[in-house]
Amino acid sequence: MTIFFGGLGLAGGYAAPVMAGDPEAGRKVANMCRTCHGIDGFATIPIAPHIGGEAVEYLESQLMAFKTGGREHEMMSVVAAGLSAQQISDVAAWYASHRAVATFPDGVSPSGAPQACVSCHGADGISQLLDAPHLAGETNIYIDTQLKAFKRGNRQHEIMSDIAAELSDAEIRAIADWYAAVTLEILPPAE
Repeated sequence: MTIFFGGLGLAGGYAAPVMAGDPEAGRKVANMCRTCHGIDGFATIPIAPHIGGEAVEYLESQLMAFKTGGREHEMMSVVAAGLSAQQISDVAAWYASHRAVATFPDGVSPSGAPQACVSCHGADGISQLLDAPHLAGETNIYIDTQLKAFKRGNRQHEIMSDIAAELSDAEIRAIADWYAAVTLEILPPAE
């Protein structure tokens, strides 16, 4: 089963820029992102998320959260602090112009997906919600780390904090392994 998603999203509780993003200008900004996230949004290191095909609004909200201190990360907080609101809109438009494609491994059924996650992130890890990220193909270490950050209160979200608080470490690892096993491909923008 293959799912395509181009992306719509919400500001996720953070003030997102209001100007329209220019994907071509965003491609230039993405050159500083490529070391971790790749120029197409397919992460090149296991502790960075894949961001190609995410909703433009989701990307903007996360970058604004890093910029304003609503979300903290040793690298992203520094990078986002140096971006203007227009650059944030542009780079978000660039990465959102890609398409995320998820494919289940042979013999894997969507019915086996972690039920606590499916309603927001999809069985295949391609979110259909406006402020939930894709999980398809993320490394299990990345998903595990983020869920434990929500569980321990190091990261806050009105929904995820409560869900993660109820999960055991074994359940977190099973969720991380499920979504890591899904194959993810990031397709370039349509011309």
